[in-house]
Amino acid sequence: MINQDYARRDFLAHLGTGVSGIALSTLLGNRFSLAEELDVSSEPASSPPDGNPHFKPRAKSVIWIFLVGGMSHLESFDPKPELNKYAGKSISETPYKDAANNPLIRDNLREFVAGLHKVQPTIYPLQAGYRACGQSGLLMSDWFQHLPSVADELAIVRSMWTTDNDHGAQLQFHTGRHALEGQFPTIGSWIRYGLAGLSDDVPQFVVLGTPLADCCGGTGGHGSNYLGPEFAGVPLSVDRNNPLPYASPGSSVYREEQLGNFDLLRSLHRLAQVESIDDARLRARVASYELAFRMQSSIPRLVDVEQETVDTHQLYGVNTAPTDTFGRQCLVARRLVETGTRFVQIFHGSNGGAGAWDAHSNLEKGHREQIAQIDKPIAGLIADLKQRGLLDETLVVLATEFGRTPGAEGANGRDHHPYGFSIAMAGGGVRKGVVHGATDELGFHAVEDRHYVTDVHATVMHLMGLEGRRLEIKGRKRLDIDYGNPITAIMS
Repeated sequence: MINQDYARRDFLAHLGTGVSGIALSTLLGNRFSLAEELDVSSEPASSPPDGNPHFKPRAKSVIWIFLVGGMSHLESFDPKPELNKYAGKSISETPYKDAANNPLIRDNLREFVAGLHKVQPTIYPLQAGYRACGQSGLLMSDWFQHLPSVADELAIVRSMWTTDNDHGAQLQFHTGRHALEGQFPTIGSWIRYGLAGLSDDVPQFVVLGTPLADCCGGTGGHGSNYLGPEFAGVPLSVDRNNPLPYASPGSSVYREEQLGNFDLLRSLHRLAQVESIDDARLRARVASYELAFRMQSSIPRLVDVEQETVDTHQLYGVNTAPTDTFGRQCLVARRLVETGTRFVQIFHGSNGGAGAWDAHSNLEKGHREQIAQIDKPIAGLIADLKQRGLLDETLVVLATEFGRTPGAEGANGRDHHPYGFSIAMAGGGVRKGVVHGATDELGFHAVEDRHYVTDVHATVMHLMGLEGRRLEIKGRKRLDIDYGNPITAIMS
């Protein structure tokens, strides 16, 4: 069992280089990795970014919502009536028999376990109805009761693809690399690395909800890898009594005692400066303690959503089952970007394994339950951002690692499907009420305006005013596919 007092001391002592990172470079413009701080790098690093965007940004912050397990594109944003028409028949018995033999299966697939997820040949009908929503007429599953109210704010990309047909695709969606290649910096860490902070009192990359399970990327899903741990996501809880585990000194330490400790640190710092003028490492270490101290006040206030009005609670589904937990996370996300956090990553459905959105059986029951938890909070988040004038500067991303197969798995499920699936975006320079890309008539392959997952990363970076290729790290060769290409068709 972890010693709680030691854990608190360890958290504070390693705040500048530990898992949380806590935005030191935001405070002092200090941008060095763990290797640089410990002077263990075998070669000098390239010049770090100066914290400014490379060109005029459209968005200041990102709220990145990730549905863990693989939401079905067919029962969400890409309904295919041909599945009903040919239900129960083999794909080979339909006019679309070539889908199962498409070279893209061979060319793009990189299996973690060979043969584990084969093509499911028997066509499974749609388990949900669908309707045109908003003035834009976006098609959406009728399991969504609230998201249609903001349909005209959404851009749906129906032509996503990835290469992992197992749940390592969760890690891949965040880093752009197959899980077999290891862990790499995530999109959140790149944003955190490239841009200076907007506030001295809050972390610039925050993680809400339960992160990915160890099977599927673990902390690598919000990690920073070779960028240095100060650029990793900071996990927060929406429990106002314990929002940042181990960042409090404990109930036995009075605030006055803490203030005395910080006064001592400042005095020691001044003495050390006599011999170490302009020592960025020393300034950063002191700043880490001071930021942790300020966060003891700022973070509990931010996660205390009871301050919000009853109308706001109702908008997000707070204090109501089954939306309370996720509704609080979405509301805290709004409060964080409102205060100055750059990147908020919300995980939904992480359950210690593949994720609650996995649907090998009982797809209808499982997806209905999961959608009931997120539908109202996401719609509420977008509406709330808009009414507060924040949506134009806040990019909301709704994503999942892959879709589900057009063919049935067992009696009532769909298997993993990396060949074509959907995501949605809103706000922050994104066009309103548009659909981009397409899968084939069965929803099998992305066939029109195909986009690998790093195209989403490139889009986020572009809207935040960053050019990914200008964030190259010396000694860390990146591939073209790592950078992706912005999806300009959905940009306003």
